[in-house]
Amino acid sequence: MPTDTAVAPEADDEVLYSVAHGIATVTLNRPQRLNTISREMLSQLSELFLKADADPEVRVVILTATGRAFCAGLDMASATKGTGIGSTNDANNSRTTLDLKTAPPIVMFNMEKPTICAMNGAAAGYGMDVALGCDMRIMAESAKFAAAFVKRGVVPESGGTWFLPRMIGWAKAAELIFTGRTLSARESLEMGLANEVVDDAELMTRANAVAAEIAANAPLAVQAAKRMMRSGLSESFGDHVHHVFLQLLPLFRTADFREGMASFLEKRPAKFTGK
Repeated sequence: MPTDTAVAPEADDEVLYSVAHGIATVTLNRPQRLNTISREMLSQLSELFLKADADPEVRVVILTATGRAFCAGLDMASATKGTGIGSTNDANNSRTTLDLKTAPPIVMFNMEKPTICAMNGAAAGYGMDVALGCDMRIMAESAKFAAAFVKRGVVPESGGTWFLPRMIGWAKAAELIFTGRTLSARESLEMGLANEVVDDAELMTRANAVAAEIAANAPLAVQAAKRMMRSGLSESFGDHVHHVFLQLLPLFRTADFREGMASFLEKRPAKFTGK
């Protein structure tokens, strides 16, 4: 397994970052504002996701938050004061095009490393879209999805209209988006938006256990599988099978493939190195 590294957080860091046992943990750290997203947080999130994705020591990324909320969306208080994202003083408002390639939802979608959202509380607006952008979601009992976009005069602007129909089907997505309904953790699980629901106190223990299970597998194969799942969203079956075969060939030449076969034959746990 990879060695442990960590970044010592500053007291006022709005996003925290640490790595242990091959698992990077990215933590929204603005609990006094329910982890609403500031402009600084947007930049930090993208930077840290890219850092984790590029780090060969990282095999899985967990996204979570401090305090009682996961993320209550964009910081509307700052926007209404004329200082935040979407305010009348926002320089982006004068643009006729937007460069979103470094925005967190795009960065997350293009990441090779698996991502797990450990939802410690409510996810609303932008927070809901970011949670949906993770590969998996483990929700605390107190967590909820608040799809209140239309109640605020906006749409799911950061992936929700793309993710939801694919996750739960057109009719259920339409119902959720058009009504702006709030779903409890259990309702989210029943609808297929969550992988698991656990007691609040067990959230990070369970998220780390799932991450460790993933991290124990051959990382190049896990990343290739994610890459193929993403490609399959827009490919025909025939094209996809051909594409998968082309991904498989280089995996046959890796040390991890040989280790996987040897450990199976020798009936022992594999020790993958990512090579």
